[in-house]
Amino acid sequence: MSGSGGPGGPGGPGADRLARALLSRVVEPGDEAGGRWVRERGAVEVARWLRSREDMLPGVSPRRWGGLTARAARAEPERDLAVAAEAGVRFVCPGDAEWPGTLDDLGDARPLGLWVRGRPDLRMWALRSVAVVGARACTEYGAHMAATLAAGLAERGWVVVSGGAYGIDGAAHRGALGAGGATVAVLACGVDRPYPRGHTELINRIAEQGLVVGELPPGDHPTPSRFVLRNRVIAALTRGTVVVEAAYRSGSLVTARAAQRLGRHTMGVPGPATSGLSAGVHELLRGEGAVLVTDAAEVVELVGDMGELAPDRRGPVFPRDLLEPGARRVLAALPGRRSAPADEVAREAGTTADDALARLYELGALGYVERLGDGWKLTRQAMVSVRGGRHPR
Repeated sequence: MSGSGGPGGPGGPGADRLARALLSRVVEPGDEAGGRWVRERGAVEVARWLRSREDMLPGVSPRRWGGLTARAARAEPERDLAVAAEAGVRFVCPGDAEWPGTLDDLGDARPLGLWVRGRPDLRMWALRSVAVVGARACTEYGAHMAATLAAGLAERGWVVVSGGAYGIDGAAHRGALGAGGATVAVLACGVDRPYPRGHTELINRIAEQGLVVGELPPGDHPTPSRFVLRNRVIAALTRGTVVVEAAYRSGSLVTARAAQRLGRHTMGVPGPATSGLSAGVHELLRGEGAVLVTDAAEVVELVGDMGELAPDRRGPVFPRDLLEPGARRVLAALPGRRSAPADEVAREAGTTADDALARLYELGALGYVERLGDGWKLTRQAMVSVRGGRHPR
């Protein structure tokens, strides 16, 4: 690895960054054997070992070791860093001021480094971030909920993190951007080569207004396994994960379960009971400890600081709700289709005849009842607007 001493000299910070850039080209994301080697020996020593073709490091088969050393022989970390810099991409490593400490919770599966495109500080944004994920082939309902949720979070000063994919991911990013807020796309490929191609414009916009990050070096391509492993970074970066729509085998459930293992909040937005695209979310809610949420205020109440509470949920307030309890009981005691004397109303309301009579005069002044001879009867106003769904007797 020519120039491995870098600005920091042999074994210094520059050498570590160069070694990690090489290893990001050699070791697959989430490779715990590689992470353990780096933890025990340091990135510089692991990179040297892979290039020297000495005895194998522990924890891998000869076949796999051969693949790693072949990759290492072809890696050009100096070129990767130069290409990244030209594209406005920086390589953030553990120990840097911008490194999000929450990623350390992944242990040996922690990224070796993150390639970051965009101006904001990744660590600061991760401190107040929420993941919004879900199905690629989402419904109109799912896209609407994701966009509305993300916009609400952005308006409250929260960063929306997702995977840049079609469906729920894209709706979440657009919702945050549309609200003038902050969003981060975590890709399963090089951040200089947006994927999916149909989201090139969206991902470029995210890079201008927010951040695009990934573990893979410039130009690297996505694979199915890399999409799955990318999800652990989304879960670890954020304070909680919201799943909007997901079938039973959706990759977004991987993100939610990773969040649970990491001790993060896990939330789900319910959908129609007949929708297969909500079945995975309902399973999270029913048997895996996720919390049901329906809007941004409920998400913030869960992941936010003390005192960031969602408003009380109430149905419409009817004039009857403003009556004193005693008056409401007397009103409820009146039959719906006939008049009744005060003593009968008193028995039904569980009060005295004098109290019932006083309440009836009060209700009469308010237009709820009228006197008919020796009895009292509900007015049409009371029947239509006050008694609601109660069946008249």
